[in-house]
Amino acid sequence: MLPIRTLQPSDSLLELTDLIHRAYARLGAMGLNYTAVDQSPEVTAKRIEGGQCYVVEIDSKLAGTIVVKPTYRENECQYFTRPGVAAVHQFAVDPRVQGKGIGRALLQACEGWAQEHGFRELAMDTAEQAEHLIKLYARLGYNHVGFVQWSGKVYRSVVLSKPLR
Repeated sequence: MLPIRTLQPSDSLLELTDLIHRAYARLGAMGLNYTAVDQSPEVTAKRIEGGQCYVVEIDSKLAGTIVVKPTYRENECQYFTRPGVAAVHQFAVDPRVQGKGIGRALLQACEGWAQEHGFRELAMDTAEQAEHLIKLYARLGYNHVGFVQWSGKVYRSVVLSKPLR
């Protein structure tokens, strides 16, 4: 069992941000200007606000993270404002440990959180060009439900959602 836990006030936002940068470097190299490619620790903290952030530590170093948030009142992604829909963001696994089930376990933690809090679906988005991620999420039960064009982004995102039982 992976050591998944909630982010603690004692955790370093600089270390968390560095992890996020490493995980999104491949997407940045594809020319995709995800916020996570170069966000500051202050932006990392702002993106966690109002949600539940989970982390995985391996050898006392952060190796994965994800944030799950309740239904938004307002959001550029209309799907995230639908009643009963929780959303995940800032999903990152250190490239050195990808393929070991960390991402799957983090998503399962968010699915559990969403179910415990009465949500019927868990949604996310990623760039259309990130085909490897779209295929991964599809294998994990996430279905394409729409698109969103985030302000300032050079790509359109695919919105994916998974019904929770």
